[in-house]
Amino acid sequence: MSQTTCIRGVDWLIGWDGSQHVYLRNSDLVFKGPDIIFVGDCYLDQADIDLSGKDCMIIPGLVDIHAHPTTEPIRKGITDETRSPGFWHSSLYEHLPVFDPVDNQGRLSCLKVALAELLLSGVTTLVDLSSPFEGWVETLFDSGIRGFVAPGFRDARWFTTNGYSLEYDWNIDAGYKAFSTAQKIIELAVNHPSGRLSAVVAPSQVDTCSESLLRDSHAFAQDHNLSWTIHAAQSVTEFHEMQHRHGMTSVQWLDSINVLDDRTLIGHAIFLDHHPWLHWSSQKDLALLSTNGATVAHCPTVFSRRGIALNTFGTYLDNGIQMSIGTDTYPHNMLDECRTAVIVARIIGQSVDDLDCVDIFNAATVGGAKALNRDDIGRLAVGCKADFSIIDLTSPSMRPVREPLRNLITIAGNRPVKDVFIHGEQVVSDGVVSNIDFELELTRLHAAQKNMLDVVSERDWNNRSDQELAPLMLDTVESI
Repeated sequence: MSQTTCIRGVDWLIGWDGSQHVYLRNSDLVFKGPDIIFVGDCYLDQADIDLSGKDCMIIPGLVDIHAHPTTEPIRKGITDETRSPGFWHSSLYEHLPVFDPVDNQGRLSCLKVALAELLLSGVTTLVDLSSPFEGWVETLFDSGIRGFVAPGFRDARWFTTNGYSLEYDWNIDAGYKAFSTAQKIIELAVNHPSGRLSAVVAPSQVDTCSESLLRDSHAFAQDHNLSWTIHAAQSVTEFHEMQHRHGMTSVQWLDSINVLDDRTLIGHAIFLDHHPWLHWSSQKDLALLSTNGATVAHCPTVFSRRGIALNTFGTYLDNGIQMSIGTDTYPHNMLDECRTAVIVARIIGQSVDDLDCVDIFNAATVGGAKALNRDDIGRLAVGCKADFSIIDLTSPSMRPVREPLRNLITIAGNRPVKDVFIHGEQVVSDGVVSNIDFELELTRLHAAQKNMLDVVSERDWNNRSDQELAPLMLDTVESI
């Protein structure tokens, strides 16, 4: 029999009134096993476990809709300021293929470090876009997170021989073989007995997948009632490539082949035809996303490092587009992503009116949940899953406590995240991750990064070293 846990007298509880998040003061949160059974004033029944909510805020678990945790952590200190002038400074084509783990142990260390960071920033649900490898799904499960595996597949790989022209190595048979592997992993996750694992169908990029692969994978998602995600409109290079191939934008082409609908989740969707960098003649993409009910996975940090930004978050909302938030780079800190999203939108929009913090919080909770066709996560209400974080209101970063949720997003970040529960199980306790040895995995990640750097020149098109591709900030003087 599952135990009943009651957190009593929570100073600030972010509840759900059926249509929006609301502040509940001095309220109780009760859950039994994985499910919330009471939210409100004065729970009268006896609970097996009673906890105090004094000096606490409880928020619903954050939904990270787009992340690459098996590769990104190893790039810390490397791709922060890399340049790629031939590709409008996108890191996709010259740097990411070069700075990649060399073996499965490196990928596992990346994954565990990222999972620890996510949990410590209040993420309870993760969409993990990774290339399948041994131990991947098991590690997600062992962490305690609510994981949606999104095994990638594609027909072509990118490569460049000169640093300014992008070429594609097409292999349709390999694409379908990878799709078949993805289907097996997806079915394993969807049928996992834990109830914490599921899946998203994830063809990798709009420009590396054939029309048939996109149509067939979208049909598979529809048949299994799963979301379908793809990277699209993520670079100027891609925009011009799709115009060259099809005479239309990435979003317009997805619409033309009937894979743009309410189960479609577009990774990034930055370079739509209204973006000022493109100076394009049509203005159709925003309306197509809205009319078809697609969701945008917005990941501001990785792009802002290169001076690239959505134009703008508020504009997308004003056009009726569903928005969600992801952590597409290191650190995997969802609250940092939320703060960056607010700041960048207001700078690009040249006004505080571009959006409010509540818009970002909605995107990071119910926006992501809706994209996954889930109404039982991303909110705290009876019948929802017991996925939530306890925020320490005595933390200096949260005081004075007049507006705690805005404090959390704009000031505190992950510093006051004290405890995290997923599916009714505690996965962070007093700021310590329960199921991952964070220090050990950071040590392993350091070794994996060194192994990666040893082969950088072999992977680069021009045989450049890591120091040439990503030089240190300062000259280095060795002691004698």
